[in-house]
Amino acid sequence: MLKRLAVALVAGLAFTPPTMAQDKMTLILDWFINPDHAPIILAQEKGYFTDQGLKVEIIAPADPTDPPKQVAAGKADLAVSYQPQLHLQVHEGMPVVRVGTLVSTPLNCLMVDAKGPVQSLADLKGRKIGYSVSGVEEAVMSAMLQSAGLTMDDVEMINVNWSLTPALMTGQVDAVIGAFRNFELTQMKLAGGDGRCFFPEESGLPAYDELIFIANADSPDRDLITRFLAAVERGAHYMVNHPDEAFEVFSATSPDLKDELNSRAWVDTLPRFTHSPAALDHGRYARFEAFLHEAGLIDSILPVSNLAFDPETQ
Repeated sequence: MLKRLAVALVAGLAFTPPTMAQDKMTLILDWFINPDHAPIILAQEKGYFTDQGLKVEIIAPADPTDPPKQVAAGKADLAVSYQPQLHLQVHEGMPVVRVGTLVSTPLNCLMVDAKGPVQSLADLKGRKIGYSVSGVEEAVMSAMLQSAGLTMDDVEMINVNWSLTPALMTGQVDAVIGAFRNFELTQMKLAGGDGRCFFPEESGLPAYDELIFIANADSPDRDLITRFLAAVERGAHYMVNHPDEAFEVFSATSPDLKDELNSRAWVDTLPRFTHSPAALDHGRYARFEAFLHEAGLIDSILPVSNLAFDPETQ
């Protein structure tokens, strides 16, 4: 009897269906892994991508300007990027399109020393402002200055590369644009400083999605993208429902993520993730396109369909 049972078990194992093959995807992040990417990492670690039949390779870029170029060249399926830059890239002829949202509020801010000479935007007259990315940051700065009755001629813009906080703390500049309110403010505090943010969306700019997912506009795989976004949505919901457990899962992927900066950034970033990554706010993209046109950074206004789509409905 036992022998027959053993034979039956072996036979059953021999005819066990093979594991279903997974579709491979490549995602390039905008920067090294940090709490901004938490729903993606949770989708990976909790098996949500696997549940969608996906095997996702997540890559941190050596150069933050590379991800859109890689997608445009067909060398990556998706990339994390920024709505403001997307508008300019499309106008420049880059074949990229927004297919999902990760962080649905601005993170960018104009950061100053809270105890320094700049206590209002009007105090920027005659001051030096550091920045990292030309084009968009200058348009943002122009609109913020205009809200205080100033123009770009009233300030000196200095490219400090990616050293925003050090440039401010050492007095190289009096303010920095492009600082993320969920990171650089805490970074400055941990370094012994005291920063303060002026928010673009409260100073003349339309609100926008800070972090988005982009794909190649000429050949987006809507099925893969839809499944990818469904997994990311589950990751975002898990964060909201279980923030402490989610941080443990996220931070366990790298010792660096357990430090004070990332622990605080986690809390500051949590309410800013979209709960529906695929959903598209058409008005938000139309308004920012109009803003860039008025600022003179683009010479025409494109329809939203040229910039973004919801893969589930379009």
